[in-house]
Amino acid sequence: MDRAEKKEAVATLHEVFSKTSVVVVAHYSGLTVAQMQNLRKQMKLAGARVQVAKNRLAKIALEGTDVASVGSLLKGPALIAYSDDPVAAPKVAVAFAKDYEKFVLLGGAMGKTALNVDGIKSLATLPSLDELRAKLLGLLQAPATKLAQLSTAPAAKLARVFGAYASKDAA
Repeated sequence: MDRAEKKEAVATLHEVFSKTSVVVVAHYSGLTVAQMQNLRKQMKLAGARVQVAKNRLAKIALEGTDVASVGSLLKGPALIAYSDDPVAAPKVAVAFAKDYEKFVLLGGAMGKTALNVDGIKSLATLPSLDELRAKLLGLLQAPATKLAQLSTAPAAKLARVFGAYASKDAA
C-alpha cells in the first residue's frame, strides 16, 4: 500500500468506527477462504459487516472514536465485525465461533463501553431490534384482538366475563 491508499483506508475505517454502535474483534488465523466467505455472508444477512485491516491502520482510525477501547485487542491476525444494530454482529460472531474453533473472539466495544468475551456472548443472547419491535407490536395489538373476540362472543360468554370481573373487583 502506498501512502495515499493508507490515508484512504484510515479515513474509511474512522468513518465506520464513528458511525457504528458495536464492534467485535476476533482472530481468524487458520480459517479457509470458504469459511471466511461464509462468515461474511452470514454477517451480511444479519445486517453486519466484517473487515480485515492492518492493525496499525485500524489503531490510527480508532483514535477519537467511542470504540477506541478495542485498540488493545488488535494484535496478530485480527478482524473487525461491526453493525448498527447492537446485537447483529455479536450474535453472528458467537454462532460462528461455536461452529469453528479457529475463530476466536477477543472482545469488543459497544459505544464507550469495552466488552470482554463474556460481554459479547451476553449481548448475543439479547433479541435483535426487529424482534423487539415485533414483540411490542404484538403487545399493542393484543388488547384490540381480545376486544374483538369479546364482541363476537355469544351473550352468555359475555355475561360470564362481566360477572367474573365484578366478582374480582368485589374481592
